[in-house]
Amino acid sequence: MRLEGKTAIVTGGASGFGAGIARKFVAEGANVMIADLNMADDLVAELGQNARAVETNVAQDASVQAMVQATLDAFGSIDILINNAGTTHLPTPMEDVSEDDFDKVFAVNCKSVYLTAKHIVPLLKKQGSGAILNVASTAGVSPRPRLNWYNASKGWMNTATKAMAVELAPEGIRVNAINPVAGETPLLKSFMGEDTPEIRAKFLSTIPLGRFSTPEDMANAACFLCSDEASMITGVCMEVDGGRCI
Repeated sequence: MRLEGKTAIVTGGASGFGAGIARKFVAEGANVMIADLNMADDLVAELGQNARAVETNVAQDASVQAMVQATLDAFGSIDILINNAGTTHLPTPMEDVSEDDFDKVFAVNCKSVYLTAKHIVPLLKKQGSGAILNVASTAGVSPRPRLNWYNASKGWMNTATKAMAVELAPEGIRVNAINPVAGETPLLKSFMGEDTPEIRAKFLSTIPLGRFSTPEDMANAACFLCSDEASMITGVCMEVDGGRCI
């Protein structure tokens, strides 16, 4: 029960890494608001009274504001923010990525971090405590060819994490990131371009531990970084990647 009595928002929490984090946090005693474009009714039913869901577009100011208010109405406070929602473009030469795809990647992966900070950081400052976790990617540490602007958005997220951490530390707010390698999530096919045994084998050959990330891997790292056990850790961008970035 490492998160007992705390309330967390998990963006993109209806599936993939976000759903794994939501399950872990409820198991560790937290109240969890699952914020996603896709409704998470089945997941909420599975997790019980400590979970709620709100339909949210993390790239729109009014939607993020409504997410925050729904969380306060349901649970009374916010202690932890997980910026997990993300998207990518298909593997493409950088000059061929459409402007619409570029704008979508930076709206969902970057602007969302600004918007959640805009509405949640004042609450955390007022209470003098809180933890923010940004789900970045190994793509922001060791970029893959043809995922160019996605790589850049996740590099932005790692830099934003450190900038947030150094600014918010005097307010009692910790900010960290995790950098997963690709996992069995809805985005996996998009990263690879197509999902075939040959492409999977090629992808896995770049990961020394020889497997994809799982939602449980991300959830365990997230739980530690957001718990009081990590009270002296801020500004860390932790690679949870099976050695991919070595």
